[in-house]
Amino acid sequence: MPDLIPEAPPAAVQLHRGDTITVKADSLSGEGTSVGRHGGIVCFIQDAVPGDVAEVRLSKVKKQYLEGKAVRIVTASPHRTEPKCAHFGTCGGCRWQNLAYQDQLLFKRRRVADVFQRISGIDTIDVRPVLGCPDAYHYRNKMDYTFSNEKWLTADEFAQTVDRPHGLVLGMHLPERFDKILDLTQCHLQSPSGEGILLATGEYFRARDVDAYSTRTHTGYLRHLVVREGKNTGETMVNIVTTHDRPEEMKAYASFILGRYPAITTIVNNITDRKSMVAQGDRELVYHGPGVIRERLGPYHYRISANSFFQTNTVQAEALFEAVVALAGFNASDVVYDLYCGTGAIAIYISSHVGQVLGIEANESAVADAGRNAAENGVTNCRFVRAALPAGLDAGSAELAGFPAPTVVVVDPPRSGLLEKLVGKIIRLSPKKIIYVSCNAATQARDVKFFAEAGYAPGPVQPVDMFPHTDHVETVTVLSR
Repeated sequence: MPDLIPEAPPAAVQLHRGDTITVKADSLSGEGTSVGRHGGIVCFIQDAVPGDVAEVRLSKVKKQYLEGKAVRIVTASPHRTEPKCAHFGTCGGCRWQNLAYQDQLLFKRRRVADVFQRISGIDTIDVRPVLGCPDAYHYRNKMDYTFSNEKWLTADEFAQTVDRPHGLVLGMHLPERFDKILDLTQCHLQSPSGEGILLATGEYFRARDVDAYSTRTHTGYLRHLVVREGKNTGETMVNIVTTHDRPEEMKAYASFILGRYPAITTIVNNITDRKSMVAQGDRELVYHGPGVIRERLGPYHYRISANSFFQTNTVQAEALFEAVVALAGFNASDVVYDLYCGTGAIAIYISSHVGQVLGIEANESAVADAGRNAAENGVTNCRFVRAALPAGLDAGSAELAGFPAPTVVVVDPPRSGLLEKLVGKIIRLSPKKIIYVSCNAATQARDVKFFAEAGYAPGPVQPVDMFPHTDHVETVTVLSR
């Protein structure tokens, strides 16, 4: 259920599924819809932007809220703009291309402020203006595309087609439909060369009549195309994920794609026979280059393998890490625990500002990557350990042996936020400051309330827009004891 639903909703009105009502959209929901009110009840609206007055056909009627789709715009919002992509409204990758970018930032800030005020119950929290992305397009350094044997058709295309066409397609899943792939002819999320690699790859395998893996029959060869780019280094990785090994097929593809895009620095083939459609393999073969690329954030470079996690927006990752440094006000004697440290990106970035950093991460390969990244950057004051949280913070645990108590704790948890037990263990560590990085303002606000009740005063909240044209916004805040 969306996080903006009021805790004490008004009485339900007499509405039914399929009814059409007129609603003015006022704000963003954080889940791909706009929000308005009808008779005092919150209404979540698809295909409307804030400021629109729309006729909305209801798909869900609850006592607490309504959901529906805009079927006609009665009065267009002044915040509307023309979408750049021909696939807008179908693939779901950029839900807000029709909302002017500066207005996206304003509405995102408003949503963060509303969520913090309502959930944390703290009226005095200062939510700063959102740090926007310098280029609202071409910002992603990684894109995953899916192969399929059948082209999904729009309603208009289906009406004009007698027989549903078969043949290889390569593109994106439709929203909430893992069985439907939209064959992309363009994508403005990655660089123009990344888009070109997508189109050329589809063209190549289609011409050779190579089959895609089917989730129904569990047969077929091609699964995913993953393109990764070092935005600050110019390095590019092409990863073809397949069900099994076909060396001659991959050699021929590598030769073809290098002929089209000679700047590609590495080509790999990840192989898996798992039934789940995850864009990574259980083993890997390298067909060109070193099998990895490098990216640079500030003065540090990071080694990125096909299955490594790395922040998807390089430019905004730097802005996010700089916000961490600015809010933390580190000093050279600080001992920092970096929880959910991943491959060590934040730990390494802040290493020159503090005395020591202990990174804690449950994923074994991520811990290995973190140690390697630190060594390659000559960073000697970071140590990384594998441990599940919250158990890894138990007093006397082997992971903490020989490491002093923290003066600062940095947390960057998943969308679900911090487990209540972990909040308690952080409080018992009694750091001077807690730096909380989040991709979900609602769970962050909930956890801030817990820390505030334990005597930690919340400081400013700095939103950072990592994903333009989507609902998502990263937030950083500091809590001081």
